[in-house]
Amino acid sequence: MTTQTRIFETPLYPYARSGDQDAPMPVRHPVVIVGAGPVGLGAAIDLAQQDIPVVVLDDNDKVSFGSRAICFAKRPLEILDRLGCGQPMVEKGVTWNLGKVFFDDRQIYNFNLLPEDGHKNPAFINLQQYYFEDYLVKRLRELQAQGKPIDLRGNNKLSAIGAHDDYVALEIDTPEGPYNMEADWLIACDGANSATRRMLGLDFTGRVFEDNFLIADTIMEADYPTERWFWFDPPFNRGQSALLHKQPDNVWRIDFQIGWDIDREEELKEENIRKRLHAMLGEDAKFELEWCSIYTFQCRRMESFRHQRVLFAGDAAHQVSPFGARGANSGLQDADNLGWKLKLVLDGTAPDTLLDSYSEERVHGANENILNSTRSTDFITPKSETSRAFRNAVLDLAEAYEFARPLVNSGRLSVPCTYDGSILNGPDSSDLPVRTRPGSPAADAPTRDGWLMDRLGNRFQVLAIGVDAPDSLEDGGIGIEVLRLSPDESPQFTERYLGEAVRAVYLMRPDQHVAARWTSYDEKAVIAALKIATGRA
Repeated sequence: MTTQTRIFETPLYPYARSGDQDAPMPVRHPVVIVGAGPVGLGAAIDLAQQDIPVVVLDDNDKVSFGSRAICFAKRPLEILDRLGCGQPMVEKGVTWNLGKVFFDDRQIYNFNLLPEDGHKNPAFINLQQYYFEDYLVKRLRELQAQGKPIDLRGNNKLSAIGAHDDYVALEIDTPEGPYNMEADWLIACDGANSATRRMLGLDFTGRVFEDNFLIADTIMEADYPTERWFWFDPPFNRGQSALLHKQPDNVWRIDFQIGWDIDREEELKEENIRKRLHAMLGEDAKFELEWCSIYTFQCRRMESFRHQRVLFAGDAAHQVSPFGARGANSGLQDADNLGWKLKLVLDGTAPDTLLDSYSEERVHGANENILNSTRSTDFITPKSETSRAFRNAVLDLAEAYEFARPLVNSGRLSVPCTYDGSILNGPDSSDLPVRTRPGSPAADAPTRDGWLMDRLGNRFQVLAIGVDAPDSLEDGGIGIEVLRLSPDESPQFTERYLGEAVRAVYLMRPDQHVAARWTSYDEKAVIAALKIATGRA
């Protein structure tokens, strides 16, 4: 078997007895996170980097089995750079920007997800989730070695929860028996089947689609380019669809649509999976199967991601279909949104109502993802002859006519959420580019001192572009760093932050989103916008 198999077989955070288990009374922690997947580990690293003590509980002691989430988009890679672990993931991952769409036995068009230059990170990398989690655990260990307050506890399973107005009571099962602990704040990152959500009597609303897809992670030597290939009604899977992606170590993710009324046990038999793969790859194809699974499209979310002192993130809060790579990517954006707000609340510099904006902004993001995911699913899996005829007509037109290509939906791929209408957004100048309006994530660009995204994040900042401004500002214990920039840092910077304007001032949030912007500097206006952005207005 291949070397990566050992990663998900080896305990990376084995059980060890903690001091909490010997304490006479339950120990209270500022933050406890349930779940050591990508979202839980990302949230823990973010908090620890801000010197917030955090305990991560996981009922396992190793990274996930199977590739699971594999497509990680540009915005999450920027978040991971801020967390100190993005670059090794890019180096290990398979980088891709291009995709191709096929109908029957012919290619109808291709697309480029990042056609412009001037960005540090690619549109996407493909990287198995077990590698992804492995890099996050390594980063966590680096922070521990630096003395950061982060504790990862394997084989610690949450078995009971009591939510109160000012804390959360937890009962934890371990190989040595149960113990109790408390948290000022609990972050539930325990996946689609969240035990935390179930124990609190909460549920999802949304749709479950009547179709099934088979994942076959296949190890093989192949000459296919590093692109996303999607087939509608291919000869090897008539009436259905298929998807091909390359991963590291010559592992290829292949998805087959297999219909609703199936025998799951029969479909997962190796001989039947091999029949499908040989029909696609050729009878002489040589390959090994690494991991197989069947999934159903679900587009659902919780009504609110905050319940008293319990905050939900990732699949515990929302679910979307895998086509579009919105699951882990949106979960990392949940953690990105939450960390700085929780820091301000714990420091006493912002009211805990600021955390209501976490739910509001990320529900907005979930709604956007669910809308796009639902549209993708309806296009990929038409449920009537009329809708199938319409889809096929669109595909035929797309081969020859560019106007039809935006109508083709093989899974609208993950893009970062802009928090339009957020209560945290401050003033906006209509003279500046729409792309970098308040609520939007910063757009990367080259500057004279390196990539812009490498200079942003983890604190409030003012981008003073072609204007005079002091070195720093402060209000109510919240500091603002001033970053002075020239209007001509690079053509891409000018286009993305100035447009036709000659100067600009941007107030940036710690999560690299724009809070407010102006075309001149006014200290009182900046402080007023800071109060809005921190929920103190």
